Amino acid sequence: AVPRPPIDDNKRLALRLKPAEKAVIMRAVALAQTDMTSFILRTVLQEAQAVIDEHELLKLSKRDSLLVMELLENPPSANAKLRKAARAMPETS
Repeated sequence: AVPRPPIDDNKRLALRLKPAEKAVIMRAVALAQTDMTSFILRTVLQEAQAVIDEHELLKLSKRDSLLVMELLENPPSANAKLRKAARAMPETS
């Protein structure tokens, strides 16, 4: 299927579900004592944020965090390769 361009004024999202999938969602909605829209929106937004965080946030161990802080506070001197790369960079205004 060819993806459709987004429509700015469309505030709806259509889903195709198998009857068994819809039944599971409806059961969860009833148990959560909410409506389907709120349940799906809350669940999807939580998962979307988790995926974004997984790809955009860098999680360091305590040891690695301390190493990064040490290198920021006391950076090593530039070696010849780094100096050459810096000279090859275009000037910025």
